[in-house]
Formats: sequence, structure tokens, C-alpha cells
Amino acid sequence: MILLFNKPYGILTKFTDAEGRPTLAQFIDVPGVYAAGRLDKDSEGLLVLTDNGKLNNRLTDPKTKEFKTYVVQVEGAITNKQIKELERGVVLKDGLTLPAKVKKIPYPKWLWERTPPIRKRENIPTSFIQISIREGRNRQVRRMTAAVGAPTLRLIRTHIGEYFIGDLKPGEYRIVR
Repeated sequence: MILLFNKPYGILTKFTDAEGRPTLAQFIDVPGVYAAGRLDKDSEGLLVLTDNGKLNNRLTDPKTKEFKTYVVQVEGAITNKQIKELERGVVLKDGLTLPAKVKKIPYPKWLWERTPPIRKRENIPTSFIQISIREGRNRQVRRMTAAVGAPTLRLIRTHIGEYFIGDLKPGEYRIVR
């Protein structure tokens, strides 16, 4: 079984939490599926859940290098120089990242309001980029944008390999097989 879920902001990517924080269990009542990969609680968007170990491994193993694509709202007017740095790979504390596919995009018309909203500063603009990476290091996209001087304000995963969030609203899921 493959289930696509649009994870809302603030939800943990697990089904139980000893501290009582919001989890997937509040949204998904399908037994026997597990998240293929992570999406931190501050991030939103596509999460693939499956009961298929081979698929889980294919989507999460760095050797298979499935692309994960994100729409990222960053602080400031992102420059072509910053985009080129992200495309080449960025040196982080845990080493150089693999090259990324990056492009500046307009405000996405499909983007939902987030609760709570992102912080806004009157005199500092924001930009949107689409970034596709093959790795899955902890908070990697956030660390990459910060390293080039464009801190992430909002992060929404839209694709994992062949899987796409489509028209799923936050908190909704769809079983695809």
C-alpha cells in the first residue's frame, strides 16, 4: 500500500509521542503503514507512507538517490549567485552537499495559509525557490539556504521521486495503491 499525506506544520512524523505532541495518528487511521523518510515538525507537505519495505528503502536509501523537491520561502531577495551556490553544493558542518536543482519561482498560487503564519518583517522581502535534492540529511534544505545567506522561512515538500502532493490539502491523505 502507498499512501500520500500532506503533513501540516507542527505535526511529528511518527504515530506516537510520549510527550503528547501532535502526530500522524491524528490524521491517518490506516494500520501497518510507516513513513518513508522524515519531514521535521516545522516543515510541511508530502509524506509517503507505505507497508512495502522495498519501496521504503528505495525512497530513503542515499544510494538510489530519488529526488525530493521542495518549495522554499526564504528571507531576502535571493540572488542568482546564491542560486548557483546551492546548485553546486554547499559546505555544511557534515560535509559538502551534492549538487541541487534550484530555480527562483513566483509566489505559488496553490499555497495554503499556514497556522501559525511565518514571521514577517516590513523592510525585508521574501523569495520563493524550488529546490530538488538527492540526499536527506537532517534539516538539509534549511541549512543549505542559511549557508548561502537566505534563511528558510517556510519549507513545503511537493515531490518524492515519482510521487506528487497534487491537490491534497494539509491533513489530507490519498491511497494510491
